[in-house]
Amino acid sequence: MSENCSSCGNAGNCGLPAKSKKNVKHIIAVGSGKGGVGKSSLSALLAVGLARNGNSVGVLDADITGPSIPKLLGIKGQAMGNENGMIPFCSRVLGIKVMSINLLLDDPTKPVIWRGPLIGNVIKQFWEDVDWGKLDYLVVDLPPGTADAPLTVMQMLDLDGFVLVTSPQELSVLVVEKAANMTKMLNVPLLGVVENMSFAICPHCGKSFNIFGPSHVNEIHDKFNVPVLAQLPLDPRIAELGDAGRLEEYENQALYKSLTDSVIANISAVNTEV
Repeated sequence: MSENCSSCGNAGNCGLPAKSKKNVKHIIAVGSGKGGVGKSSLSALLAVGLARNGNSVGVLDADITGPSIPKLLGIKGQAMGNENGMIPFCSRVLGIKVMSINLLLDDPTKPVIWRGPLIGNVIKQFWEDVDWGKLDYLVVDLPPGTADAPLTVMQMLDLDGFVLVTSPQELSVLVVEKAANMTKMLNVPLLGVVENMSFAICPHCGKSFNIFGPSHVNEIHDKFNVPVLAQLPLDPRIAELGDAGRLEEYENQALYKSLTDSVIANISAVNTEV
């Protein structure tokens, strides 16, 4: 039984499995209250950065109705299974293990029109019935919002923490606060916030400018007392490589270092506090 359940009157009788890590050292959820902030791209970039540091990495694509991870990492085909469960695909360059609903469909362009309980059950299968093997890190790419899919992940997986993704617009910050409050309600450590598309760099003069207006990320920092993990640029190269399924080839070492170092450091900080 999870320690988060100890004060509940239905502890042990709610039907939820006990949280576990299986053979995974660290599990990180990446999410946002709002769509369109580059959450899946960030999940993929975080996985790539961790893998480039010599870690064994997997990505569980929990965005059942809008999966993006296979496309970003250039993974195609239908997943197979063996006596140990479903076998995740591995990315071409770094061998990042991936499981996504698109790898189970005969036509990945068909919509998944399911109600919440079905979505929750598929995510449960992606964790329990996939042969992930031994991993240093599992990154869980969540859909936007605070409904069934994020709730299932937070209740079922023994998360080391949640990375909150936002963009500079004030509207994004207002919606993202819902996800931050959800982590508090479910006792999931909030590792910090990443502001995506924070700025752009002029290809002619090299100066940076705020294409979506001034940053509001410090508002989240102040309100929830969490660190700003990174402020990432709006880089056309990310979109270009992602569309081609070659995001592993993105070479911005400063971005990887900023992102992965801060995430790893805050996982260590959370574990020390516990």
